[in-house]
Amino acid sequence: MPRYIYKAKRGPAEIKEGRIEAENQNQAAAKLSSMGLFVLSIEEETAAFIKKSKGRFLFFKSIRLRDLSNFTRQLSNLLDSGMTILNGLNVLMEQSESSHLRHTIGLIRDDVRGGVTLSAALVKYPKVFSVLYVSMVAAGEISGSLENVLRRLSDFMEKDEESISKVRASMAYPALMAFVGFITIFVLLSFVAPRLTSIFIDLGQALPMPTKILIGISSFFARFWMLMIIVMAITITAFNRWLKTEDGKAAFDGIKLKVPLLGSFVQKVEIARFGRTLGTLIGNGVPIIQALGVASSTLGNTVIRHDMEEAKKDVVEGAPLSVSIRKSGHFPVMVTNMIAVGEESGTLEKSLFKIADAYDTEIDRATKAITSLLEPGLILFMGIVVGFIVIAMLLPIFQLNLMIR
Repeated sequence: MPRYIYKAKRGPAEIKEGRIEAENQNQAAAKLSSMGLFVLSIEEETAAFIKKSKGRFLFFKSIRLRDLSNFTRQLSNLLDSGMTILNGLNVLMEQSESSHLRHTIGLIRDDVRGGVTLSAALVKYPKVFSVLYVSMVAAGEISGSLENVLRRLSDFMEKDEESISKVRASMAYPALMAFVGFITIFVLLSFVAPRLTSIFIDLGQALPMPTKILIGISSFFARFWMLMIIVMAITITAFNRWLKTEDGKAAFDGIKLKVPLLGSFVQKVEIARFGRTLGTLIGNGVPIIQALGVASSTLGNTVIRHDMEEAKKDVVEGAPLSVSIRKSGHFPVMVTNMIAVGEESGTLEKSLFKIADAYDTEIDRATKAITSLLEPGLILFMGIVVGFIVIAMLLPIFQLNLMIR
């Protein structure tokens, strides 16, 4: 039952605020009147929250994939047990731990109560429910197997989250090492080295070449460290804005595909995502043309996504999917051959899932290979830089000892 936030007056001076449950706003007002209250304002709790937080949502974290996956699986289980969509949404709204998701579910519930289909209610919130999500829910509603579709969708999201988590976990340690190493070198050159080198200069002795180089670098850092931070902040901001433009993102995505190791890794990630998404959609009864459009939109690399959009046009004109994808040049022969076999045998869905599983394994191997190269590389680089700084600072001391002896 909906809850309403009210502000009412009792007597000449007492103002009372609170919440009340009622079927609609009129019934809520009637209940308050029967309690001897004069209603000043009354508004549904969900609408009031959205109104109050209209600008504040920009600062909220987006709904986690794990929370959305749990919501999807729980809704599937509730529907499978015989509960209606409306009651299922009520249950999930009450038990959701995410405030953003809870209030989004409340808005969806209100739409469903008003006679709107679940997919039509979900499409209003594209930042929460992707095109893939809405398309699969719509296909489940048409086929009458919504609970099965939601279960598959939850499996898909859990697999996607698992892949993302593996990559993040593998890259966390090298990223931390790089950050700590950069800060260490920056502090040494900006604050520590200048104080030591000034002592050597005051002694008036001839300095070795490594020390002279260190003095030049540290003097630059000591004078312009604030300017360097400002320039870096401006550069990063400008780069991020450039990436948000279509031309900038397309150019950067093209560069990533040409970088050794990184290009192959990005390609494998996109192939796995495309295969799993397209297989999931086709397996749930979504037409191949619509499924291709949705699967293409989920790809992160602009270049590969554009190629898949061109492949969709070829399929619309009657070309086989395997032939259309082969033109892009980003899908290996093994992939196109498996798709061709799936098309000929009528088991395209299974072929796409096999491709996704195979490339998930390749992604795991590639991630381990990249991290195994990054870690010793970072250690070697930081060792060389820090070693140079230490040697440059110690050489004048050794020379001074020799002179004293």
